[in-house]
Amino acid sequence: MPPSHQDILDYVLIDAVKLQTRIAELGREISEHYRDMPDLILVGILKGSTLFMADLMRQITVPHIIDFMDVSSYGIGVRESHKDVRIMMDLHTTIDSHHVLIIEDIIDSGHTLHQVMKLLSARNPASLNVCTLLDKHDRREVDIAIAFTGFQIPDAFVFGYGLDIDEHYRNLPFIGVVKPGVTITSDPPSPRT
Repeated sequence: MPPSHQDILDYVLIDAVKLQTRIAELGREISEHYRDMPDLILVGILKGSTLFMADLMRQITVPHIIDFMDVSSYGIGVRESHKDVRIMMDLHTTIDSHHVLIIEDIIDSGHTLHQVMKLLSARNPASLNVCTLLDKHDRREVDIAIAFTGFQIPDAFVFGYGLDIDEHYRNLPFIGVVKPGVTITSDPPSPRT
């Protein structure tokens, strides 16, 4: 049984009010950007983007459809685990000639998202952009053009509002930082893109 989130929470980085305020702003920015562009598809990257995407799509006023991808990072050893990507679930929708906006929960190294963008670019979208709730820019190893960013955050292990620790705590309405020295399991946390 996982510990209570209070036992691992160092501090709340972004509270629920700030999250929802910024998501409403992002919705307005995205709606303005895609105002004259029909055929918008929001592509959520599972599982972390689900809460963010659900709240964001309600703030987007231009017509759009949604789809999801489930991707897994893998490789040789812990340091290499983020450099190769396996598609666990692909899109059900064709994106040829559509405007595509990838919805991510967090981007740090950029390796996984870079591979996803290469894959989707080959499918001939009219445009391909990225919207991320959290950008951990200090950890970037691959250049990623991000069209819409919720928050720039420090290099800390965060959880809540869709982001998990061993699949738990996604339901929290805020983004929290794990206490230093807290060991969640014997396994290292899975890398995030």
